[in-house]
Amino acid sequence: MSAKNHSLLLESLHQHALENPSRRNMQRLFLLRNVMITFMLAATLALFYLRIPLPKLPIAFAVGGMLLLNLITMLRLRRHSNVSDRELSFQLLGDLIALTVLFYFTGGYSNPLVWMYLLPLTVAAVALRRKYAWLLSATAVTFYSILVFYYVPLSHLHMHYVAGKSLDIHLVGMWLGFVVSAGIIAFFVTRIGQSLRDYDRIVATIREKSLESERMLALGTLATSAAHELGTPLATMAVISKELSNDFQNHPETLNQLQMLRNQISRCKEILSSITRNAGQARADEGQGLPLSDFLEDAIQRWRDTRPATELVVNLTKNPLNPMIHMDRTLTQAIQNLLDNAADESPERVLLNANWNEKMLNIAIRDFGKGLSAEIEKQLGKPFFTSKNEQGMGLGLYLTQTTLGRYEGELKLVNHAEGGVLTTVKLPLAKLMVKS
Repeated sequence: MSAKNHSLLLESLHQHALENPSRRNMQRLFLLRNVMITFMLAATLALFYLRIPLPKLPIAFAVGGMLLLNLITMLRLRRHSNVSDRELSFQLLGDLIALTVLFYFTGGYSNPLVWMYLLPLTVAAVALRRKYAWLLSATAVTFYSILVFYYVPLSHLHMHYVAGKSLDIHLVGMWLGFVVSAGIIAFFVTRIGQSLRDYDRIVATIREKSLESERMLALGTLATSAAHELGTPLATMAVISKELSNDFQNHPETLNQLQMLRNQISRCKEILSSITRNAGQARADEGQGLPLSDFLEDAIQRWRDTRPATELVVNLTKNPLNPMIHMDRTLTQAIQNLLDNAADESPERVLLNANWNEKMLNIAIRDFGKGLSAEIEKQLGKPFFTSKNEQGMGLGLYLTQTTLGRYEGELKLVNHAEGGVLTTVKLPLAKLMVKS
């Protein structure tokens, strides 16, 4: 993954981690406030039905104030994405003030709906930093304490007869308050808690991506250094192999072996050159394109040149759709890495099937080896893990996954029902195609 793309990904994840939890908490406060308004209106209508006189103007003021807060919240969420703790605190403070006005004119601390103070505090305790949560808690306690001494009494709020049975309206209100508050707290707090868990997961993803970026940078540095150091011995080998070819002109079998050796040396030099040129970045800058079928055939032929002893049975589905895709050598190398892994397990024969449609390129590679053990399946894709004893570096599959990840591709390895391993690759063509 290029430094620019990786930086953009980390920035996107960072934005998501910082913005979304607070934004979702604001949205849930919006819903919670709607529930509070609905319950207050329902309780008011019920008391009016029981012919209990209530001050209409203060109730309208309190409910109207909460509706105004919700209107501001709705507009705020539409226009901006980031919500600060301070802003959320002011929203909750507005709720406490509206509730205090309502309670002051409807019985003060004896109002059976006084439990509603707990709802904004619950949101504050879960969603805000400690200092804001404690500040709002102290404010709510202060308001509640003032209502103990200063309030407008509400008469006829006790015994009433409904369907021939006596009801203590205050106790009924307390019971309803407990039921509603329990449901609201369970509903909203679980979702706020999920927001916090999502935040932790995103932060962990950012940390993992940062570590992956550091590993890729270290590997890039090592690759560049190796390319520089291997240039001289490869040049020496090329010269010696050419001289040997001249010396063995009358030995066809030896000449064939020397020609194979020279081809492998040329291949090594080409790989080292692609490292030093940073082929992936050159592809992005130059915007070169290649038909998809030609790209696959080129990758297959390059691999056949390096592993002539292994039979590769290829099935490329004939498709009139042949989009132009970016010429990315790292993607070619990713396919070759998968073929190398298959040939290491199945040196005699490997199968490759490829097909595509308007949206997706599908590649399936099957070997006829011993398959994957449970222990190897758990370690697959981790850097420097290899199942080839001392013969592998443990980087092929890791680098392949990284390359495919740049294009939002998927890589999956499973044991085939008839033996061996089936490796499948899915690549969205939208990420590969050259834009006209």
